[in-house]
Amino acid sequence: MLLPEALAVTAACCSALSSMFLSELKGRVPLLQLARWQMLATFVMTGSVSLVIGGWHTIGPREFWLLAGSSFAGISIASTAYFATIYSVGPRITALLFSLTSPFALALGYLVLGETINHWQALGVLLVLCGIVLAIGMPRRFLKGGDKAPPMPAVTPGTVPISTAPAPPLTGRLWPGILLGVITAIGQAIGTLLARPAMAAGVEPFTAMALRSGLAVILFMALATTPFGRGKREAVQFGTVGLAVLSAFVGTSLGMSCLMAALRTGNVGIISTLSSVTPIIILPLVWLRSGQRPTTAAWAGALLAIVGTALISVR
Repeated sequence: MLLPEALAVTAACCSALSSMFLSELKGRVPLLQLARWQMLATFVMTGSVSLVIGGWHTIGPREFWLLAGSSFAGISIASTAYFATIYSVGPRITALLFSLTSPFALALGYLVLGETINHWQALGVLLVLCGIVLAIGMPRRFLKGGDKAPPMPAVTPGTVPISTAPAPPLTGRLWPGILLGVITAIGQAIGTLLARPAMAAGVEPFTAMALRSGLAVILFMALATTPFGRGKREAVQFGTVGLAVLSAFVGTSLGMSCLMAALRTGNVGIISTLSSVTPIIILPLVWLRSGQRPTTAAWAGALLAIVGTALISVR
């Protein structure tokens, strides 16, 4: 395997591990506080590396504005929605919904850039959608009036529930999480499209991530001064902060920098496909964490989503 392809697979593994860490913070850290911690930690880590290697000299005015737009769409909006999706439906379903990034990127290329869509790419979109529906489950009922909510799994003291297999029925309570996952995919697709020309122009990967996360820090700090951004104050615990920083290092600092480096030198279609194998990687992690083996539908749905991404990306 060549270096760009290896970097893309590494990025997928980092994304899977990071989402598992984030799921452990559910109920312990408010959403916007988690976003501030994550982006600040990412900025410090990637900015330090960039200063050491002198990467800031690779950014020009055009690259700055492209990465600024990528930061707003791909980090400020998409990352916040991503955290909220994990809190809502767990890491496994979140990883599947993230597969929608490729179909949305294809649609944006068609609508904004005038790119054409061939039959194989259309089939790829269909496979991604079918894989998500298969893995999550067909809608069977919606909660109304006197309907009883499905029973929640038992949780022992000191543990945090995460998404396990089989997936619960697609009820009215799951739809907010599905919507958040869709917003994540749209934001990520826009962010990737904006970052791609900047990376092709030679921007250093750690520097690109430092700029994107630094601008997000400014936005989240500004939000913290508003009533909307203050939210409920929680007591800061060392273990909680450490887990948030660890997830930032693995998922954003290391994972996204690997993806940026892969996009800089590798084939975009192949890199996009290999970096999308997170739904498969995350299944054994959920299995180890929950002790419950994912269903055949979960494996098949994740595989279909990856095959669909490959058909979309590889021309």
